[in-house]
Amino acid sequence: MTTRATGTTRSSRLPAVALLAALALTASACTSLSAAERSNPPPPGFERIQHVVFIVQENRSFDHYFGTFPGADGIPMQDGVPTVCVPDPVLHRCVRPFHESALVNQGGPHTQLHSEIDVDGGRMDGFVRALVEHSNNRCADTRSPADCRGTLGPQGQPDVMGWHDAREIPNYWAYAEHFVLQDHMFAPTDSWTLPSHLFLVSGWAASCKGPWKPMSCTSDLQLKDVLNRQRAGAHPPIYAWTDITYLLHRFGVSWAYYAGENLCGPEVPTRLCNEEGATAAQNPLPSFSDVHQTGQLGNVKTHADFFRAVADGTLPQVSWVVPGRGGISEHPGTQTPITRGQAWVTRVVNAIARSALWTSTAIFLTWDDWGGFYDHVPPTRVDENGYGIRVPGLLISAWAKPGTIDHQTLSFDAYLKFVEDLFLGGRRLDPATDGRPDSRPTVREDAPALGDLMKEFDFSQPPLPPLVLPLHPRPGPASIPGT
Repeated sequence: MTTRATGTTRSSRLPAVALLAALALTASACTSLSAAERSNPPPPGFERIQHVVFIVQENRSFDHYFGTFPGADGIPMQDGVPTVCVPDPVLHRCVRPFHESALVNQGGPHTQLHSEIDVDGGRMDGFVRALVEHSNNRCADTRSPADCRGTLGPQGQPDVMGWHDAREIPNYWAYAEHFVLQDHMFAPTDSWTLPSHLFLVSGWAASCKGPWKPMSCTSDLQLKDVLNRQRAGAHPPIYAWTDITYLLHRFGVSWAYYAGENLCGPEVPTRLCNEEGATAAQNPLPSFSDVHQTGQLGNVKTHADFFRAVADGTLPQVSWVVPGRGGISEHPGTQTPITRGQAWVTRVVNAIARSALWTSTAIFLTWDDWGGFYDHVPPTRVDENGYGIRVPGLLISAWAKPGTIDHQTLSFDAYLKFVEDLFLGGRRLDPATDGRPDSRPTVREDAPALGDLMKEFDFSQPPLPPLVLPLHPRPGPASIPGT
């Protein structure tokens, strides 16, 4: 870390009796916990953290947003010129990362196949090839100004090789300068949005032979047709394995998942499902069978609910905030500028910063996958599911070590570990101990390579003042003169 001076049923549907039994079992577990079971507190000082908020945007790599941030493990350079390049099968030469001033980006394909191409056995040189060979992007094929609309670099390279700095995303850079930047935050899996969000809340992505058979699940990073099944009704249970909300419910820890403005439910016609709220890929919790079993569907809420909870002081202990639709996700390939997503994140952070919750809240900001954009660091492998390519990560808190770059190996599994250590006495999503066994291959929170987010806090210092930023800031300075 661097501180800069600066038991299941045979049926695919749970019978009513079995459902009532499951609910009773859960309620019993919740009420029968002994004092000893509840008495393992977090380390000294962490009693001050009463709320944890995870903001999860979409599809940006670390080098794409922070590759030139001072002191970070960014794009290798000498005298301001990148010393790395990537083969371009259209231009027939090796092309370098470049400063991308355009606020609308195209990015590249980003599934497990494309991650394997991009990483290329650790050479990290397949980003342009994946775009050319596995997308319908005419710009990638022709490099014509008419097709590319100003998204090419000085060598004619596509914008998967582009990087931004404070000129385009000044608020994100301000958060990094004032709080903690994580420069080895890896996406939890080498795949796309849905698997990443499944790992976010459960430490796994899988397909199951039945929604009530957690031991029938097997790892699956493709998840073909799963979204169609989610859209087929009002949140049908699909995911049988155990997610973190099961433990939160068991131990009486409050939570909410804030996922847009129009959430699907039994009263919402199927044709309206997810039109205004988060996509099914961003909002998987309502399709976990344990969320149905424990009666927690109502904890999936809207953005308006989030801002009300902050304003009236009823924010739960654990919150996730995902962008939903409306152009605020920063997903490339649209005509929406990244500044719109930055403004949304700033609004969320500002709400907490302006409230009485500032000194009792830790905000973690990240992006769900790399979006096809270049990154030079080979992902650490912890199991057959990942990690994936690096994404930006930030801690924003009154108790953050100011101006720090955390070089620990991190992933969304570190978020689960943090919540478990802070609120659950270190209990894990572990089939051997969590009371709801499933067939996951790895207890991700216990991976030897995984760092500890608690190291990013300092409770010996006075609390840092809130950083309230404009939603539409002026561009910041160039990170590299002359670019």
